[in-house]
Amino acid sequence: MLKRQRKISVIGMGYVGLPVAVAFGAKGRVVGFDISGARVAELREGRDRTGEVSGEELRSADILFTSDPADLGQADFHIVTVPTPVTMAKHPNMEPLLSASEILGAQLKPGDVVVYESTVYPGATEEVCVPVLERASGLRAGTDFFYGYSPERINPGDRTHTFRTIRSIAEFISR
Repeated sequence: MLKRQRKISVIGMGYVGLPVAVAFGAKGRVVGFDISGARVAELREGRDRTGEVSGEELRSADILFTSDPADLGQADFHIVTVPTPVTMAKHPNMEPLLSASEILGAQLKPGDVVVYESTVYPGATEEVCVPVLERASGLRAGTDFFYGYSPERINPGDRTHTFRTIRSIAEFISR
């Protein structure tokens, strides 16, 4: 059986997404997308203000840092790592996930896979995100594209339990 080589994008270059992109970027080309042009420029210069990734790690990883949604079309496996802030009423603010889903949905192709790696309530992927992907792409989930959820497992600033040492769905993709 022939092993399929996936082309990966990571949406959201924060304290979760950047280490994910760098880990995959050590194995092959990755599209690292962020809506902030300033963040993209900083990363292109080899600087990470979150301190999660060193300049050397950034420079050695094969990552196309971009804020152009069209670049997401280069990938067929998308990992969405945008934040889920909490509102004043202590409810999850789903706007970053909805926005990321809208942006990504416009670039989805048949056969693509989307994995959400964020802190959300059970059912959020199916109930909130997938309908946006379907609407924006015109594709059907489970038929034209596929999706999954991988709980966020990164603890910012923890140098022992990093993306590379914590078991997650992404670990199996990178093999």
